[in-house]
Amino acid sequence: MSGIRRVEAGAPWGETFGYSRAVALPNGLVLVAGCTSVVDGTIADGDPYEQAVNSFDVALAALKELGLGRDDVVRTRMYITHARDVEEVGRAHKELFDAVRPAASMIIVSGFVDPRLVVEVEVEAYRGAES
Repeated sequence: MSGIRRVEAGAPWGETFGYSRAVALPNGLVLVAGCTSVVDGTIADGDPYEQAVNSFDVALAALKELGLGRDDVVRTRMYITHARDVEEVGRAHKELFDAVRPAASMIIVSGFVDPRLVVEVEVEAYRGAES
C-alpha cells in the first residue's frame, strides 16, 4: 500500500474528469485541488468575496476530512478572472488566514469551466510525516 489517502471531489467535475478533492501523502504534505464556489453540486453565485470564502470553505472541509485545519495550511493559490477582484479576494484570504500566514499567490486567468465562477483556490497543508 502506498500510504496515499484521497478525498473525493464532491463536485460535478470530479467524476467526469477523474480527480480527487485532496490527496494526502505519507510525508505529511496534503494537496487540495482547485476549489470553486460549488455547494452541494450547485454553483453558489455571489460576488468575488463570497465566492472566495465559499471556495476556501470547500478546501478547508477537504482538509478536515483528513484531520487537518486552517493552521496546517502552508500555501494558497487564488485564481481570479478580473484584476478588479484582487482586493475582495485578498480580503477573504486575510480574514481566513491572517493568523496562519501561508505562502500565497494570486493569479489572473482568462476563465473557468463555468463563466459564473470568478474565483478558484488551491490549498496545500502539512502535518508532518506519518508513522
